[in-house]
Amino acid sequence: MKKIHILLIEDNRLLREGIATMLERVQDLEVTARSDDADFLSDLNDSKIIPDVVLLDLGLQKHNSLRLMELIKREIPDTKVIAMDILPEETDIIEFVKAGGSGLILKSASIEDFISTIRKVVQGESVLPPVLTNSLFSQIIENTISSTKINARESIRLTPREREIVDLISEGLSNKEIAQHLHIATYTVKSHVHNILEKLALSTRLQVAAFARNEGEQKP
Repeated sequence: MKKIHILLIEDNRLLREGIATMLERVQDLEVTARSDDADFLSDLNDSKIIPDVVLLDLGLQKHNSLRLMELIKREIPDTKVIAMDILPEETDIIEFVKAGGSGLILKSASIEDFISTIRKVVQGESVLPPVLTNSLFSQIIENTISSTKINARESIRLTPREREIVDLISEGLSNKEIAQHLHIATYTVKSHVHNILEKLALSTRLQVAAFARNEGEQKP
């Protein structure tokens, strides 16, 4: 059986080792190199194996992941790239696709989803969420409001910080901009957004923005 060789770039050591361990239990997958930053080239040289797939953390703390992807595509152009993130922003997805990305998977996905995404991408498929490139943020919000039925006053208990973040999302701010505005880490913002989605039973930032807009309209 021909193995699929994987380069894993993730700066959270616990997550990196956990993903690698789970993938290496699969017969046709092999993590041949792993890295936490832009030094992945030296890790590749050590492994002496060109990967079929790169699993790339889209939210690296010390490096710009999209610029790192440009380096990957330049150095190993035939290698497919799958981005991993807690909750990808629409703008990041668009840039990722433009840079030649082949797949996107949430870090909260099951190991079965990781395996399926890797195999499909190697077979030439693109495994990506819908990308809305021709709509302004405000227009998308309005469409979401009309298609998403949310009762803003029913059993929603957000913390004061979470409500701050909901309001900033509704203004169109990115995670990085929210982090700068609140003087907290971008990763902390992503964690808050993840919790907000779970509490509101939503799946996208646009729906969060719609929730905020809908809630504002219902206040006396």
